[in-house]
Amino acid sequence: MKSSYELAMERLSKAAPSVKLTEAKKNELAELDSLYAAKMAEKELFVKGELAKAREAGDFEAFQSLEKQLVADRNNLRADLEEKKNKVREGK
Repeated sequence: MKSSYELAMERLSKAAPSVKLTEAKKNELAELDSLYAAKMAEKELFVKGELAKAREAGDFEAFQSLEKQLVADRNNLRADLEEKKNKVREGK
């Protein structure tokens, strides 16, 4: 008798079969991860420097604006990364 977990996994594999990635695609995905990690780190370093300046100046509006910008930049970069990774996975 199968557990409910095993039954669910069977249904899942029928609905969305897993895709085998070639070594080249795995390498391309790893390169994308590395590239976007560097982009995120670069943005964070720049904005965190600006955040420190705003904090020292006591400009709380600028500080909040910069924090929102940092969050938006992270989200945009993550979305762009996922889009590019999906293109690689689909073979485009």
